[in-house]
Amino acid sequence: MKLAWILWLASVLPPSTADSLCLSATLYLEARDQSVTGQQAVAEVALRRRDSGLWGDSLCEVVTARKQFAPTIVSPNTRLSNVDAWGEAVTVALEAERNWALPAGERREVVPGASHFLAHNIASPSWRNAYQVARIGDHTFLQVQKLKPRTPAPPAT
Repeated sequence: MKLAWILWLASVLPPSTADSLCLSATLYLEARDQSVTGQQAVAEVALRRRDSGLWGDSLCEVVTARKQFAPTIVSPNTRLSNVDAWGEAVTVALEAERNWALPAGERREVVPGASHFLAHNIASPSWRNAYQVARIGDHTFLQVQKLKPRTPAPPAT
């Protein structure tokens, strides 16, 4: 299946299902050759970004924010053809979402505080020297900025 089709499908699905699909596609594109822990770390960065609201209000908005994650960097014609890797990406995405739905003190964090990551063989961004949280496989996870969950807006009076 092509990335363009997956993103189109996400646009017509209910938001929670769409978010799971967008996160799965991102894990496949960014980390299908990484360990489960590496995939969990990528998911955690996306979830942390979603909670901050700086890149969007949904996982689909976050992972399709301009030049942030693979869905906007690779060709829309990219085929997600490795069935086993796709299945693992879906499983990791769903588990990451379940874990992240827990209260902050109860969730398991793989890369606490990481707001960004990079694959050394692909990118050399200006923020590559930020505080290094972890290196997992060929990805380095960094705290470029401290992301805080949005605070709910006060009720209208």
